[in-house]
Amino acid sequence: MKLKDKETLKELLQTLKKQGKRVVFTNGCFDILHAGHVSYLREARSLGDVLVVGVNSDESVRRLKPKRPIVPCEERVEVLSALEMVDYVVVFEEDTPYELIKTLKPDVLVKGGDWKVQDIVGSDLVPETYSLPYREGLSTTEIINRIIRRYCS
Repeated sequence: MKLKDKETLKELLQTLKKQGKRVVFTNGCFDILHAGHVSYLREARSLGDVLVVGVNSDESVRRLKPKRPIVPCEERVEVLSALEMVDYVVVFEEDTPYELIKTLKPDVLVKGGDWKVQDIVGSDLVPETYSLPYREGLSTTEIINRIIRRYCS
């Protein structure tokens, strides 16, 4: 089971880091998983040995993005857990993963290219932070808009 609670994951990552494993952390809503997410997660995983994905809870997504999530948290976690490049998934309730990053202490922090490195939450806590290239036109919002244009006009 890839889904872990924060404390269990903290202990597990400590053990892996003692074995010399490099832990990469990323986070997001991952509301409607698409090709942009997949290539982003694959690239994030290539930066280390273990990829941890923090997922915003439904309540957190609702505070950040009106009318979302489209897909409930348990289903988002199930889809992310099915991806071979994802090693662990953890859900967080806060609007940002700052406290989670502080607890897990990853070696590498990654976000998508729509984030500047200096604006990535938790970059002050992690030795390496990367903003990976953004694939233009591949976003959950764009998919929702495409559905609206095709089926609601």
